[in-house]
Amino acid sequence: MQSTRSNVSYFRNFIFGVEDSLVSTVGLLSGIAIAGVARDALLVTGTVLICVEAISMAAGSFLSESSAETWEEHSDKISWEPYVASFVMFASYFVSGFIPLFPYIVFEESFAFWTSIGASLGALVVLGFSGGRISRTSVSKSILRMLVVGGAAIAVGVAVGRVFGL
Repeated sequence: MQSTRSNVSYFRNFIFGVEDSLVSTVGLLSGIAIAGVARDALLVTGTVLICVEAISMAAGSFLSESSAETWEEHSDKISWEPYVASFVMFASYFVSGFIPLFPYIVFEESFAFWTSIGASLGALVVLGFSGGRISRTSVSKSILRMLVVGGAAIAVGVAVGRVFGL
């Protein structure tokens, strides 16, 4: 049972890390790109977001996983599992954040805007597909759920950037 609980924790942290990184980063980048922020500022902002949030998400994962473990076990002793789960969160968030940022590094801004959104939505499709397959649930529902949630966050980023843009 311990192994199953660990696998669920790692799976949860992986899905959460990738989805949150893609959605947060593309939402932020889309919003500030459409607001007319200079490319250098956009790249710095995106990089800072990815680094800070990867650490923050890992810390949150560690604290929540270790708190749940100590509550469940009625012991202050923490196993290695919250450490591994937090590393999974960090790595999945950090790596995935560069998917929406990369187009702004290599392409002109207007093309990068759409490429970033497309790459992020494509990555959400892959994540939904993989999550559905691994969990042996409906792949199409998993993909749709990822696209609806991610698409809504992207739309909010674009709308806020347009409203409050320079």
